[in-house]
Amino acid sequence: MSNNHLKKSLVAASLALIFAGSPAIAADKKETKEEKAKWSVNAPQGEFIDANINVTSGTWMNIDVSPDGKTIIFDLLGDIYSMPISGGEAKPLMTDIAWQMQPTFSPDGKYIAFTSDENGGDNLWIMKADGSEKKAVTNETFRLLNSPAWSPDGDYLIGRKHFTGSRSLGAGEVWLYHKTGGSGAMLTKRPNQQKDLGEPAYSPDGKYVYFSQDATPGKTFHYSKDSIKGIYKIKRLELETGEIKTIISGKGGAIRPTPSADGKYLAFVSRDDFSSNLYLYDLESGEQSLIYEGLERDMQETWAIHGVYPTIAWTPDDKEIVFWAGGKIHKLDVKSKKASEIPFAVNTTKKIQKALRFQQDINQDKFDVKMLRDVEVSPDGKKAVFEAMGHIYVRNLKTGKMKRLTKQKDHFEFNPSFSRDGKKIVYVTWDDKKLGSIRVASSRGGKGKVVSKVQGKFVEPSFSPDGKKIVYRKISGGSILDTKWGLEPGIYVIPSKGGEAKLVTDNGLQPHFGDRSDRIYVTRYGEKTHLTRIDLDGQNEKKLYQGKFATEYKVSPDGKHLAFAERFKVFVTPLVERGSVIDTGPKAKNFPVEQLSVRAGEGINWNAKSNEIYWSLGPDLYQASVSNLFDLKSSDEDAKEEKTEAKSTYLGFEQKADKPSGTVAFVGGKVVTMEGDAVIDNGVVIVEGNQIVAVGKQGDVQVPKGAKVIDIAGKSIMPGLVDAHAHGPQGSSEIIPEQNWENYAGLALGVTTIHDPSNDTTEFFAASEMQKAGKIVAPRLYSTGTILYGATVAGYTSHVDSLDDAKFHIERLQKVGAFSVKSYNQPRRNQRQQFVQAAREAKVMVVPEGGSLLQHNLTMVVDGHTTLEHSIPTAAVYEDIKQLWKQSEMAYTPTLGVAYGGIWGENYWYDKTEVWKHPRLSKYVPSEILDPRSMRRTTAPHHHYNHVNVATTAKELQDLGILVNSGGHGQREGLAMHWEMWMMAQGGMSPLQAIKTATISPATALGLGEQVGSIKVGKLADLMVVDGDITKDIRLSDKVSYTMINGRLYNAETMNEIGNYDNKRDKFYFEK
Repeated sequence: MSNNHLKKSLVAASLALIFAGSPAIAADKKETKEEKAKWSVNAPQGEFIDANINVTSGTWMNIDVSPDGKTIIFDLLGDIYSMPISGGEAKPLMTDIAWQMQPTFSPDGKYIAFTSDENGGDNLWIMKADGSEKKAVTNETFRLLNSPAWSPDGDYLIGRKHFTGSRSLGAGEVWLYHKTGGSGAMLTKRPNQQKDLGEPAYSPDGKYVYFSQDATPGKTFHYSKDSIKGIYKIKRLELETGEIKTIISGKGGAIRPTPSADGKYLAFVSRDDFSSNLYLYDLESGEQSLIYEGLERDMQETWAIHGVYPTIAWTPDDKEIVFWAGGKIHKLDVKSKKASEIPFAVNTTKKIQKALRFQQDINQDKFDVKMLRDVEVSPDGKKAVFEAMGHIYVRNLKTGKMKRLTKQKDHFEFNPSFSRDGKKIVYVTWDDKKLGSIRVASSRGGKGKVVSKVQGKFVEPSFSPDGKKIVYRKISGGSILDTKWGLEPGIYVIPSKGGEAKLVTDNGLQPHFGDRSDRIYVTRYGEKTHLTRIDLDGQNEKKLYQGKFATEYKVSPDGKHLAFAERFKVFVTPLVERGSVIDTGPKAKNFPVEQLSVRAGEGINWNAKSNEIYWSLGPDLYQASVSNLFDLKSSDEDAKEEKTEAKSTYLGFEQKADKPSGTVAFVGGKVVTMEGDAVIDNGVVIVEGNQIVAVGKQGDVQVPKGAKVIDIAGKSIMPGLVDAHAHGPQGSSEIIPEQNWENYAGLALGVTTIHDPSNDTTEFFAASEMQKAGKIVAPRLYSTGTILYGATVAGYTSHVDSLDDAKFHIERLQKVGAFSVKSYNQPRRNQRQQFVQAAREAKVMVVPEGGSLLQHNLTMVVDGHTTLEHSIPTAAVYEDIKQLWKQSEMAYTPTLGVAYGGIWGENYWYDKTEVWKHPRLSKYVPSEILDPRSMRRTTAPHHHYNHVNVATTAKELQDLGILVNSGGHGQREGLAMHWEMWMMAQGGMSPLQAIKTATISPATALGLGEQVGSIKVGKLADLMVVDGDITKDIRLSDKVSYTMINGRLYNAETMNEIGNYDNKRDKFYFEK
């Protein structure tokens, strides 16, 4: 879900359909092979506990009946059980850490086919009916399989094969396999890359295969679809001809096709209103008849790769249908339409991992600056220039001495780059009012000279070899920057002493020169990322190189070599032109390619002699020699040559953290401490500097002399809100604004901490450090950085085949400031386990994308993830999940505003309230963004709003002691967190319980609970004051009058700093 917030330039990038490997140095290859050989899903590394499960109800159970009608098999919490059809104590057939599901009997009853991730990811397996002699039928590592169904002769299996493209959602196809194995054959071809297809079933005569398919218009998957209009259709493939026909469609959709043994009827599931019911379809007459009302609600609105409803089964005589609903197994007499319960009991023990959680120290006097951007080494290799916290620094690489390039304090500085002789540095500036400029300064330091004649938004400047010209990129800017002077974006050239700018091309990134001053190279994105050269007059444009996962290209100053970054590593290859594009990459065979980096890196640059390459990762500068790299060598020299790891230089430094002085006393209000249920009437909270120093009743706490007293009589004071799942831009093309209105909107509505589990790594952590240093006003900013993506997109795909691979990705994000990472729909279970173990060793937390995949969500509980991000997709959960989760320490962030399974929760507030008139929101959000989304809106009956069901489940889990978090998901700046609390209350939470989800619970879940999340002596002063008694009415929560962040107090209406300071904010570009 969250990949809507990826960099725009990369979202449209690679559409490749398979992962490509990347070579490592010889030692790494050996380690990887050993790692692959020893990793087992059933025996992962980690810390384990035994969870006891004793239940008579279960969630989303797939059912089958034996051919003799005497036995039922079913799955529950990733194990497979058997019992008499009359019910009773279930016998385990398959119980492991590996996840087994969707069992189905062979036609002769001797075997059971099922889905298992034991070999790494979901595949089709077979075992004997007693649970012995299991073996894999398929062995896919990326195009994973589930939903097995037998052919009538028992020789073949069909299953749903999953295809992920540039979006992790992917699409399904039905494939055919012989029971002894093989690569199989495709039966149905996916019509696009995102619409699902599955739930295959053979007709009893073996002539047809039935399946269900998302048949909504268009080629892309959308959440919150309209189930009344119908989402899924049941189709039928004729195996002899390959012809596919639609069998059932229309209102409420049609899913889970299940033919009767005599082939006369098709049982299926459809919606009536917002309820799923069981229907019978007469295959001769076409008549549909309702035979059972009140199934569990199906998953038509979600991405349900494991089936839109659990499997159901006819008895051999076709008189009864056995199915799961409401946590129980039922048997329906088809003729009388009367159902009875088949009782079951499961008593087992599940081995689960201890959830990752590490305490963070965020109350520091100084912090290490890690997010160094645009690190470039001088042509002579003696100095490095970089940007950190909005200013440019120059560092002597020999002595370590560092100083700012300029001394100005009026604007931010970005994107420094040396001239070829090393005497000058070109850079861009940003001022929210004056906009941007291009400037040139002496590399020894001093005042920068403006060379651009007009305002604009400029990035990525670079000198020509002769020093007479500067090429740069002009951007139109995003919503957080002033829209003026954004016309005609593209690559421009300008005289280095100033003058008129000339457009070179309107398409490209990272413009730079090679060995000629009249020709540049740019990176462009498309189906493959490619390097294009173009003359400064716009002529002789030619695509030179392309790579499936490339993100950056840099031509050497002598024009003889090309360095490039792919999958976060740096490579070099000879540069040659042939008149058409050359495919390159780590495994290229057409020309030699050498890997230079073992660790991750970006920001490639060369020295003047073109024999050294530099790149960086956070505060670390890396250097590698390319001298004689592609020279001819004797066989003896080849044998002796050993690759050496790149030289590393630490460039980071300490920065003083911002802390206010003085004392503030909040007097007379209701103190909602969030320390348990403690509420203090007529209370006092004393803040000194950035910490809470006293809390108590008025009269019991003495207000210090000289304290700034804030009268909060008739109001409530509570902890600032902690948004566990936020999204929103912190920059635009790496430009960090001086005032980001999205951050101000959040603070104005009491949000003092955000955790963004998917954002641009460099932009976010740059802004985070600027906030810590007091250079910008914002909530506390924490993020995972760029997601660890399972889909195929250049710059995002995080390929994992071993624990070492996982460690590589964890390290690259931890280096720049992440204490959590987001595992985002990694397709295989072993990959997700490896991320958890790598994170455990690095003391990093893992917050995975839930992705509306129930079975994968449950493995995340078992495997020890920190949280589950996004809602459980089922309408309800039963004792199996409750008992399992209660014994885990994994937290739950359901993001009710975008909850799966129906209309998104945010739509309720657009439907029922006038969002565009919100007095606070409308002040801090531009009308061109707020009004189009909120003024004209659709409506729906209250019971169609599924977020209430999700909130009800959240309440049940909270009652069990599970940490339940609010996360606004960036759906509406600041206000979304209040919607989350209000929706929690709709699910049955009291005001205090709802507040808990937005304060102490997310703080605890993310390792911040010792310093924020409650009002307690010694904690950081992140507070909000609300008009009225919030303990009585949660809907008062958005009536914020004061916000305090790290001890700095703001009038929430104006966002002027008050208390012991008088700092008025500047107007935003959209304010009159």
